[in-house]
Amino acid sequence: MNPTHRLVLVFFSLFFLQTTAEIRGQISHAKKIIRDLSAPEMHGRGYVKKGHKIAAEYLKNEFKKIGLQPLSGSYSQPFLLNVNTQPDTVKLSIDGTRLVPGIDFLIAPGSPSLSGTFEGIVLQKKDLLNPKLLRKKLENAFQKVLLLDLYNLEKFPSNEKRAILDAVHFLKYTSNHPAVATLVFSKEKLSWHASTIQSPKASFVLRKQLNLKQVQKIEIQSNSVFQRNTVAQNIMGCIKGHSRPDSLLVITAHYDHLGRMGSETYFPGANDNASGVALLLQIAKHFTQKKNQPRYTLVFLAFGGEELGLLGSDYFVNHPPIPLKNIKFLLNFDLAGTGEEGIQVVNADKYPSAFKLLCSLNQKNQSVKQIKARKSACNSDHCSFDRLQIPCFYTYTLGGIAAYHDVFDRFETLSLSAFEDYLDLMIRFLDKF
Repeated sequence: MNPTHRLVLVFFSLFFLQTTAEIRGQISHAKKIIRDLSAPEMHGRGYVKKGHKIAAEYLKNEFKKIGLQPLSGSYSQPFLLNVNTQPDTVKLSIDGTRLVPGIDFLIAPGSPSLSGTFEGIVLQKKDLLNPKLLRKKLENAFQKVLLLDLYNLEKFPSNEKRAILDAVHFLKYTSNHPAVATLVFSKEKLSWHASTIQSPKASFVLRKQLNLKQVQKIEIQSNSVFQRNTVAQNIMGCIKGHSRPDSLLVITAHYDHLGRMGSETYFPGANDNASGVALLLQIAKHFTQKKNQPRYTLVFLAFGGEELGLLGSDYFVNHPPIPLKNIKFLLNFDLAGTGEEGIQVVNADKYPSAFKLLCSLNQKNQSVKQIKARKSACNSDHCSFDRLQIPCFYTYTLGGIAAYHDVFDRFETLSLSAFEDYLDLMIRFLDKF
């Protein structure tokens, strides 16, 4: 081998080692972020045990460590919200058998406090389809618990299924019947959510298969606390552009999740959305390096209150610390932890030139398996900006685990199979503006 070839080989070997080390550093840091944010000490990043505040402080420190500058003089944008919580034990027993919260059942997040031992009254699907039968059964429901049989609901015609679900919704959320609570029995996956209101009646969803006609005794213990004017916050940072600092590219991801359901159960939210926050932070780490300083100013926003109805992003666009008209494009990340089947892009049809650019970059570099187009959908924080006609994409990974809004969305379940390539693709996309 001549000296010139040897020199070229050494150069490419060093370049490969440097690139490999950088990639390993990226995925290592991303894993740490996801592990930290989904740990029990974060309490599901909800509103029990101040999980949302602990997570916000953690992210402020990460923004500072990475080298992001405060946005309009602050890393934090506080806002107020109302939320119903279950901070203490949530107990449900049927005929002496205690059910496991998060595995066997969920309490409806808007449920008020309820404690006691009650008899049950079974309402089958035929009862829910017949108002006369339903009224007759409810006459005998005073101080009882309604047991709603939704097993095998998928076998019903769509119009009847819709009517049954409408009746269930009415029974769960109205005070116009004498029962103290409802228990909905179904084979459907248990998925929790959050609530900004407290309902008049307690309600539970159970996946456990039981013969409802044989149920004799239901024991319930739950203590709900309705928090008014709780202080939440958006975490904000930026990198000044070197040639077009007044034009903005915005990168967003929500950091809040569902929190705790009682003292025993928490929802880790590793994929939703610790993974999206990790992706945001890795992009920030890349562009804070002097050699990668962007032409446009990059704004990084970690939103609170998304799970309660996009509250943080709505507050941001209604109280903007930046001129919204200067936003050239926005990328929102929510669910970034898998990728075996590629990624999906919401708003692909609204911004075809940007979608074409993303696809061409992916084809050139063979980053992710596929990029699927999806029409507009108000299903994450991009929606608050989309309503104002601000150009934006919401991207998320496809494939992998099905855990979502449940106790199984843990760090250990995430493959992160496409994370590095997904990150590289998004950096290249931002570089092209």
